[in-house]
Amino acid sequence: MKPLALAALLLALGAGSAHAQTDRKARAKPASKAAPKPAAEGKATALEAKRFLAQTEAKFDRLNADQARAEWVAANFITDDTEAIAAWFGDLQLDAAGQAALAARRYKGPGLSNTEARKLKLLQLTLMLSDPKERAQYAAARAALTGAYGKAKYCPTDGRPCMALGELEKILANSRDPAKLLDAWTGWHAQSPAYRQRYADFVQLSNKGAREMGYADTGALWRSGYDMPPEEFAFEMERLWLQVRPLYEALHDYTRYKLRAAYGPDVVPLTGPVPAHLFGNMWSQTWDNIYPLLAPKSGAGSFDLTKALQQRKTTPRQMTEYAERFYTSLGMPKLPATFWERSLLAKPRDREVVCHASAWSIDAKDDVRIKMCITPTAEDFTVIHHELGHVYYFLAYQDQPTLFRNGANDGFHEAIGDTIALSVTPGYLKRIGLMKEDPDPRADTGELLRRALSKVAVLPWAYMVDRWRWDVYAGKTQPADYDRSWWQLREELMGIRRPVPATPGGFDAGAKYHVPADVPYARYFLANLLQFQFHRALCREAGHEGPLHQCSIYGNEKAGKKLQAMLELGTSNPWPEALKAISGEDRIDAGALLEYFAPLKAWLDEQNRVLVTQQKG
Repeated sequence: MKPLALAALLLALGAGSAHAQTDRKARAKPASKAAPKPAAEGKATALEAKRFLAQTEAKFDRLNADQARAEWVAANFITDDTEAIAAWFGDLQLDAAGQAALAARRYKGPGLSNTEARKLKLLQLTLMLSDPKERAQYAAARAALTGAYGKAKYCPTDGRPCMALGELEKILANSRDPAKLLDAWTGWHAQSPAYRQRYADFVQLSNKGAREMGYADTGALWRSGYDMPPEEFAFEMERLWLQVRPLYEALHDYTRYKLRAAYGPDVVPLTGPVPAHLFGNMWSQTWDNIYPLLAPKSGAGSFDLTKALQQRKTTPRQMTEYAERFYTSLGMPKLPATFWERSLLAKPRDREVVCHASAWSIDAKDDVRIKMCITPTAEDFTVIHHELGHVYYFLAYQDQPTLFRNGANDGFHEAIGDTIALSVTPGYLKRIGLMKEDPDPRADTGELLRRALSKVAVLPWAYMVDRWRWDVYAGKTQPADYDRSWWQLREELMGIRRPVPATPGGFDAGAKYHVPADVPYARYFLANLLQFQFHRALCREAGHEGPLHQCSIYGNEKAGKKLQAMLELGTSNPWPEALKAISGEDRIDAGALLEYFAPLKAWLDEQNRVLVTQQKG
């Protein structure tokens, strides 16, 4: 995940921030007057627009480094003081972005270059609270919500020690005892109601800021960041979901039958939604942790990447070096020395940190970092490849003007590292020495299934998180209905239900980091489709022949050059142009993903025909 502590303040506030910010009352800050009423729109000259943009970008450059450092410290040293500092800088950032957004309205009409017009448009993709008191409340609320999430722990009443999220996730990943799974799941979901009211208050403030900029609500503001009207973006999301739904439903049916065989009919029903605590993940968003229960009887390889990494006693730095070598094999530069000096790669023993993996650009130049509590597992091996995708994107577009230092859209930023991770094939693992035996082509089914448990299983989840928030911001879902609406969507789209009845005042959506942290989630849905489009395009560039799922671009500088050219564009062009530069296509489409998993879909359909007959009998 990429925190948006970049020079592109336009999206850092309008589309949420992934930085850890925590709660304090607003501290004294440089005096800030209420936003001046902008002059009549379109009355300024083109020369004045150029001057305004130059001054604004210079100001953003100055603010960004300080703000990013404050949030870095707040994420790595969770104290009341660092929370207050993060809130203070968040207030400054909101003020600067909002003032610039209001002023940008003046500059329209002839004489503007396409570049200048795009910068002015991007500047207005933010919210603005003209009342300094409300800005301080907004910044403090964002800080408080993320801080509350980061500090939350489940403290059982039976004398067991308190458990943080990481410990509870291990139980869900590794236990096969339904009672223990349920205890871990309900224990974590019992924490978020504590900040439900603060979230509801935050929604009201956020909406007020969006309306000051002319948007219907914050959800409409978020949907406006994709070079198309917000209602068209919502339609596109639904179109893409309908493309992939048959594949997801085949995977869900197969998973149901296997879970039913493992836990029995009293735990897993033959029809209807499946209880959420059984999927090996706190949010049932990915299912790869239960692969051992789902592995095919034949067509599955015996290689265990986690075991190989642990046998080698692979350190967090070595895990990161594996990922770095992939990027350098494509012709990209080595990471700066400061990356290794300043990143946090392992969980400290002396303090709590926000362990949620994230990549950071501190100064929009060479000061790039990772914050991640890396363990030697197959999952973290993939995640660190993903996070370095953000880092190499930062480095690629650092020479763009300040307002263009961002991904073509936020889905692009998430997709880059995952595109590389699709090349983490058995053949690649053999080439880098982690896998000793030659890859067995008969094991393709198992590898495809394992990958689908993360790449396909996540799709309805990645769609529904923002579907839910769009309704919250639009006022269609009120606080009293948070849980009802949340689980209605989860049952409808995911086929998953709450394992125990909801209680009044619940806030299960808040048990996921991105909701209290106010990070839009549509980017992850788009990224899961874009990465396959990117992968197919780069494999074609590399001259790959054969099934798409067997391709790895490791070591191919021709493919790397094509990727680098797209990365360097930043957000200087509308995203369809960036997509066309790498793939020749100008529309996001699920066709590449469906091609990648086509052999698995045929296998799942056959398995489901057999399994449903067995279990009905």
